[in-house]
Amino acid sequence: MYEHHRQPVLSRHEFLRRVTRHGIVSFVAVAFSLALGTTGYHLFARLDWIDALLNASMILTGMGPVAVLSTDAAKLFASLYALYSGIVFLAATGVFFAPFLHRILHKLHAEG
Repeated sequence: MYEHHRQPVLSRHEFLRRVTRHGIVSFVAVAFSLALGTTGYHLFARLDWIDALLNASMILTGMGPVAVLSTDAAKLFASLYALYSGIVFLAATGVFFAPFLHRILHKLHAEG
């Protein structure tokens, strides 16, 4: 997927295509996770859609929950979603920034 350190640095156009592909993958992962969380909070915590979206967004970005959860099912979902969200958000961030880090290392002729 990435060029070897002995190969020339990608052209600006090819680099922007790579960044776009990585951005799309990151966006899809975050959007899917947000949809999953919103649906879960709506079904398990019986929150309105906008409140479920707010709660899912806050958990996904690591800010913490907004709504008070009263049922055991809602609390269990929130726990699992928080664990899942931490992994997905870090992975999506890594995927998004990987081309930039690779380009910097490639320009410095460092092996990665």
